[in-house]
Amino acid sequence: MTFDSTAPEAVLDVKGLRKTFSRSTSVFSSDSAATSSAGRFTAVDGVTFRLLRTETLAVVGESGCGKTTLARMILRLIEPDAGEIYLAGQDLLAAEGKALREMRRQMQMIFQDPFASLNPRMKVGEIVGEPLAIHEPELSRAARRDKVAEMLQQVGMPLDTLNRYPHEFSGGQRQRIGIARALILRPRLVIADEPVSALDVSVGAQALLLFRELQREFGLTCLFISHSLPVVAQIASRIAVMQAGQFVEIGTTEYVLQKPVHPYTKQLLAAVPAIPEA
Repeated sequence: MTFDSTAPEAVLDVKGLRKTFSRSTSVFSSDSAATSSAGRFTAVDGVTFRLLRTETLAVVGESGCGKTTLARMILRLIEPDAGEIYLAGQDLLAAEGKALREMRRQMQMIFQDPFASLNPRMKVGEIVGEPLAIHEPELSRAARRDKVAEMLQQVGMPLDTLNRYPHEFSGGQRQRIGIARALILRPRLVIADEPVSALDVSVGAQALLLFRELQREFGLTCLFISHSLPVVAQIASRIAVMQAGQFVEIGTTEYVLQKPVHPYTKQLLAAVPAIPEA
């Protein structure tokens, strides 16, 4: 697959991304090993894809297939063994210092666990405003507070949320706070790692509805990681099916769900429980 990494519509280009761990390291990683050779485990094996502006690509697969390792490499939380990553045409893996900080500003994460991802000692206004404090230190305290208040209202949280602590909110409300924190800098790319898996079904459905509304309002470009095909069917424009560290099938949501080609995709679809007719 050939990329023009300077194409303006390409927010993210990933080519040949690969990551291995030693057996001792993989025990503590969030992804199980895909393959093994001479004491090494391959978590991500030659992954290549492109993500266009305003597109949502869902990466779907069972636990341990390499999804989270892939996301962490894109965020440069861990370094790949091989491959290339371009963010809006810029070489992410070559960036250092100030250039890397600026590129990281353009990528924000929505975490899986809304209970663990918010600092319990900080008020919500401080949590959501922290990216502004780091990346836009020239903003006055009042200006930062105004931006935070506006963002919280856009995710459906009342103004008094600012001065309260995370433990005062439900799981669904905490996830809304996490979404507000991720979007406050208006990033080029949002990576959502199983953002509704820790929520009750009804609360998760509300969070997905909010996410769709924000997609339209902000023109979000998103890499959405999930193990659930029913979830990504509601949110994704394309689906990449991941097995044992590799993308085994990628295409439009409609095509992958209705005309799957790879046996593993068919297996995932067959495992989705059918609702019995009344």
